Amino acid sequence: MSEAVESESGSGDFVQSLARGLEVIRAFDAEHPALTLSDVARRAGLTRAAARRFLRTLETLGYVRADGRDFSLTPRVLELGFSYLSALSLPALAQPHLERLSRQVDESVSSAVLDGADIVYVVRVPTRRIMSVGITIGTRFPAYATGMGRVLLAALPEARAREIIAASHPEPLTSRTRTDLEAILAELEAVRTQGWSLVDGELEEGLRSLAAPLHDREGTVVAAVNISATARGDATAWRERCLPDLLAVASDIDADLRLV
Repeated sequence: MSEAVESESGSGDFVQSLARGLEVIRAFDAEHPALTLSDVARRAGLTRAAARRFLRTLETLGYVRADGRDFSLTPRVLELGFSYLSALSLPALAQPHLERLSRQVDESVSSAVLDGADIVYVVRVPTRRIMSVGITIGTRFPAYATGMGRVLLAALPEARAREIIAASHPEPLTSRTRTDLEAILAELEAVRTQGWSLVDGELEEGLRSLAAPLHDREGTVVAAVNISATARGDATAWRERCLPDLLAVASDIDADLRLV
């Protein structure tokens, strides 16, 4: 259970059983699509008896299916996020722009928002598989190691960005990942000044990402957009080739967001 959840768990308004049920759902991810009862109990921090009750309840409600000893989520869990995505105008507005950008640069493009210390993908236009883990709507990555994450962190007050990064306990995801807090904060300052972020091989070896912010009508950064590609050739030359198209599309999406 996260620190934020633990801090609220003593409140009379906190429903612990709901929190635990959500932890069971979150135990499943792209790397763990099917789990045994013991797996779920361990990953959700529950006893086997409690995990069994939650799994059977979710199975009755149609959110989980059982196949022998293994449990997996059903497509019905998408309903839990549909209301959010339906209310969020960004995906619908950004999709055609990102499709155009993908055609222009012949690379995969995405948009993400900041959720705690992670980025969460809300739009994705892939051209090819470029990561060992597939990226889909709802995929999460640590913000400190991603281009879109740094764009979003750079838009926050420095004290808040420092707090989020420190709570992430940065670890070396690759040999190139920045993990020193002050080094990451210095990079965020550069991102604030230049208006974009280039991350080369820090989230995954051989993955390069160029990201820019998206703004609402008040000028607040509400999301980020990126171009991602396998690292080939000179990074500076790739950035110079892709950055004008990226910034132009970000500006077009900003213009649409101002009309919302």
